[in-house]
Amino acid sequence: MGRRKASVGGAARGAKGSRSKATRTRGLLLVGLFKLSKAVFFAAVGAGALHLVDKNVSVVVARAIDVLRIDPERRMVGILIEKAGLISNHELRRAGVLSILYAAVCVVEGTGLVLEKRWAEYFTVTLTGLGLPWEIYELAKSYSAYKMALLAVNLAVLLYLVWVLERKKEAT
Repeated sequence: MGRRKASVGGAARGAKGSRSKATRTRGLLLVGLFKLSKAVFFAAVGAGALHLVDKNVSVVVARAIDVLRIDPERRMVGILIEKAGLISNHELRRAGVLSILYAAVCVVEGTGLVLEKRWAEYFTVTLTGLGLPWEIYELAKSYSAYKMALLAVNLAVLLYLVWVLERKKEAT
């Protein structure tokens, strides 16, 4: 009877351990899919920026405003069209290339996390940790809800991955 209790206790611990692993696996999958969705977004931004090279960006913005049926007399629309005209081809190329490079990094992170590769967890922790001081600086320079949400998401991802790495370290 003593053996039976021990095996039941061991089975309970095994079930708890597998549930914890399933939670970690699901979490890594979610973070990986988040990174892959960022890759798609930044690849599109990069391709869009490169597509606008040698085009009159003000005219493109004005057409988009017309298609979206936004009142062109609004103050912010005028400012947007004016600022769009100040973007140079060099800035568009730089933004396009950097966006595509960032998308490639997100593909590496996301793919590695979806496949549950430990190197991807360390890679993502390192890159996210290195980006936090810049995000905090940008938030302090000019507050916006978008910047605050971005910082919160990146902090959550960082803390989660550190937790996963600590659990794996304890298990070995």
